[in-house]
Amino acid sequence: MSHKIPFYMHDLGQEELDSVAEVLAGPILTTGDTVDRFEKEFAGYLGRKHALGVTSCTGAIHMSLLALGIGPGDEVITTPMTFIATATAIIEAGASPVFVDVESDTGNIDAGKIEAAITDKTRAILPVHLYGLMCDMIEIRRIADRYNLKIIEDCAHCVEGERDGVRPGELADTACFSFYATKNLTCGEGGAVVTDSDELVDRLKVLRLHGMTKTAADRQREGYSHWDMVDMGWKYNMDNIQAALLLPQMRRLRKKLDSRHELSAIYEKKLGRIEGVRLPASRNNATHARHLYPVWVNSAIRDHVVDELNKNGIGTVVNYRAIHLLSYFAKALGYRRGDFPNAERIGDETLSLPFYPTMPIHFVDVVTETLARAVSA
Repeated sequence: MSHKIPFYMHDLGQEELDSVAEVLAGPILTTGDTVDRFEKEFAGYLGRKHALGVTSCTGAIHMSLLALGIGPGDEVITTPMTFIATATAIIEAGASPVFVDVESDTGNIDAGKIEAAITDKTRAILPVHLYGLMCDMIEIRRIADRYNLKIIEDCAHCVEGERDGVRPGELADTACFSFYATKNLTCGEGGAVVTDSDELVDRLKVLRLHGMTKTAADRQREGYSHWDMVDMGWKYNMDNIQAALLLPQMRRLRKKLDSRHELSAIYEKKLGRIEGVRLPASRNNATHARHLYPVWVNSAIRDHVVDELNKNGIGTVVNYRAIHLLSYFAKALGYRRGDFPNAERIGDETLSLPFYPTMPIHFVDVVTETLARAVSA
């Protein structure tokens, strides 16, 4: 029997439509007052001093590296268990990504392996809070302080997370977020960068809009005056329509997180009965943001299981294969299988099940029953 269970469904509705309509009734569709409002709310939610809305988490990472003066000849330590954009943003800045292996039970970068990868070219550490579980930021901060390194957090999966009393961005120079279509907070595309540094945010503002000194909203509000281009910048500015979609969701973050935790608990109970299926670990001292719901199965059958679930109408994807083995990185950086065994095992075994706050509970029964059959076949 084939089902129709999507991998993800957003829950945007009338509040978001009304918010967008308000923007459409005004004169500025690009970066303006609505973006300003979102930035203030987002920074306040995270307890950070500044937030800037941008077009993607990739752009936020790229900008952060440039704003921190990281570029050609520099190395940035990061993880091979992530989406490719974590590493490509480093390359776009002119620097080189240096991978270290991950924790075998969580998939997060193994803080205990970072120091061995530090060289005289290392300028920064770029941890990724995989699936929504924060990395050990206290230890990563200790290492960064010991070697005078910058920290840029990839928080694409982790708006709501906390670990050891630390929230995203609290111990970093910048933290970068994604509002992609499947994220916990979404506007289809989009992202943000947060920082507590006044100097850094001023630099980031210039970098996100062509290196210009004035935005269109500035000129509309103040009247025309000549602007200058003071640096080489990029087209990374969020627009008012994206911000309008995000603002109503800010009020529902807690409720949606509670729903994902409830769904996760049901999944965990049912999956615990299926032989051959394992779950990534969490941490007792952490609030998991629960962006994805991955499971690990034997690598010999993983692709078969993904195919079977999809053939039965159950949206299933892989997050992620170890990126150092992808053709571009293997050729450009010289990595090969065996370099990072934990990341490779996870990349060969992982698959992500349907998971979203409004997912009906009976869908979990269908997903887990179909998974059980696929694993045992």
